[in-house]
Amino acid sequence: MRIDRPPSPAPKQDANLLDLTGADAALTAADRDTLSHLLHRGIGENTLRAIRSDLGYLEAWSRAATGHPLDWPPRPDAVLRFIAHHLWDPDEKARDPGHGMPDPVREALGAADVLRSSGPHAPATVHRRMASWRRLCRLKSVEGPFLEPEIQSTLRAAVKASTRERGRHSKRVVDTELATRLLDHLDRLARTHPGGDRETSGIRLRALRDRALIATMFASGGRRRSEISNLMCGQVLRLEDLGAGEGVPITSVGLKLGRTKTTDMGDDARVFLSGRAAEALLAWIEAADISAGPVFLRIDRWGTVFETGIAPGAVNAVLKARVGEIGEDPRDFSAHGVRAGYITSALKEGIPAPEVMEQTLHRSMDTLMGYFKNEKQREGRAARLL
Repeated sequence: MRIDRPPSPAPKQDANLLDLTGADAALTAADRDTLSHLLHRGIGENTLRAIRSDLGYLEAWSRAATGHPLDWPPRPDAVLRFIAHHLWDPDEKARDPGHGMPDPVREALGAADVLRSSGPHAPATVHRRMASWRRLCRLKSVEGPFLEPEIQSTLRAAVKASTRERGRHSKRVVDTELATRLLDHLDRLARTHPGGDRETSGIRLRALRDRALIATMFASGGRRRSEISNLMCGQVLRLEDLGAGEGVPITSVGLKLGRTKTTDMGDDARVFLSGRAAEALLAWIEAADISAGPVFLRIDRWGTVFETGIAPGAVNAVLKARVGEIGEDPRDFSAHGVRAGYITSALKEGIPAPEVMEQTLHRSMDTLMGYFKNEKQREGRAARLL
């Protein structure tokens, strides 16, 4: 049973986020509204969400540290103060309470519920927030001081001195072996008789959906949560079977991904699924009678399939729930571990890195190999001399 739901309203645009008031005075209000809309669409919802979050934090920090909102453009001393408040030395803080972020600032940010850590921030978080700050300056047609030598050298030194370890998104990766175990488990649940009671029907439909979700996420290069939750039926292309006329044909589909974290709409980014993953995806689409809209739909415990797609966070919840069912600790896994597992498995199988990058859509070899380096080093002979 499918339940129709009205389409979700378009997200309200942030006038403060993409402010075009500094643009050419000859532009009409309608022109500015149109350009603002295109900027929202061009930036992408995930990036826009991150910028919005960073702007909220920066505003809260500015008010706590200086007593007034952010300046556009910011003064160099404000940017340097931001670095000092977020990349500090815990050992020095123990000796000198005035080192790093002052207690009143920390308490104000905590009261505003925007401070997640009592210690120094991760260098990656500081880099991201400063990149968002600089990007917002450009969107507001002002030039910030972020590339000034004093700021660049201070930031490099602070990052180099940071003692905070880089966090890992997932303690364990979802490699080919674990993905196969998950699919085997879901195969058994999907074979539940479709004529059973409503709860049994719900078990079967959720198994079909989750099998397709995990297979698609892994085999398409370890796609990100948002790319899976936002996948639309029109992006799935049924292709001619591979090896037709030469033996057992292999089912194949293409995925038109459009915009991803590393590609734009104009790149016409595509990846392909062949074999088990393609069969799982098509079986779910047929079982749910999906002809338009989101591919991975919400399902309640009684097997009611809704017209609305699952949220990005639900992709993570599905993975954790299913690894728990096969006896693994869900706390050790996250959706990010699927991407790392795909890359690790592919490179271990001897697949050339450029071929892997065609599926993951990475543009940087260094980024791709970063997923593989730690696992290779851990298993290497140099780590097992004794």
